[in-house]
Amino acid sequence: MTLRDAACGQTVKVKKLTGDGPVKRRIMDMGITKGVDVFVRKVAPLGDPVEVTVRGYKLSLRKADAEMIFVE
Repeated sequence: MTLRDAACGQTVKVKKLTGDGPVKRRIMDMGITKGVDVFVRKVAPLGDPVEVTVRGYKLSLRKADAEMIFVE
């Protein structure tokens, strides 16, 4: 399952990151790394963007970026 598929109000754990070098690096620089817990706060009506809480701060991710983050 990817972060995009996670339901609003759900807490998930990052299992794996995919993507090309610069995109993957940008996601990791935002604090989303393997093993971190992510709380899905809100999902926009059309699914883009997704607002999450990670490491104590709020972050909005594009749908394309959320699809690169595999969670459990």
